[in-house]
Amino acid sequence: MWLDEVKFNEKGLVPVIAQQKGNGRVLMLAWANREALEETAATGRGIYFSRSRNKLWRKGEESGNVQLVSEVRLDCDGDAVLYIVDQIGGMACHTGRESCFFRRLQNEGWAVVDPVIKSPEELYRTAK
Repeated sequence: MWLDEVKFNEKGLVPVIAQQKGNGRVLMLAWANREALEETAATGRGIYFSRSRNKLWRKGEESGNVQLVSEVRLDCDGDAVLYIVDQIGGMACHTGRESCFFRRLQNEGWAVVDPVIKSPEELYRTAK
């Protein structure tokens, strides 16, 4: 089975990078367990494992910003997964930005270089 080739860590997790289909922008890094990968492959939606909540996390279940997964790729070592996604709503980050990688190292400090599209308060209030 394809999942047997994935090298999960000692906690049963593998890192997953979500990359925007088309422009290649890296949107986020999260973790998945076997069940999350199975559900992603079966449904075509971005499913992860939330380490803080200790449960499956269906991207967009609270914010409405779901990920439609067009490809699932495994790296050469089998220990990292890539989801090629169409990020619905244009925001992958819980801060209301397109990408979680919105800070750039500049002059020995982190500079915020991407704007907030929608405030987290508004994003999560409207989704409920």
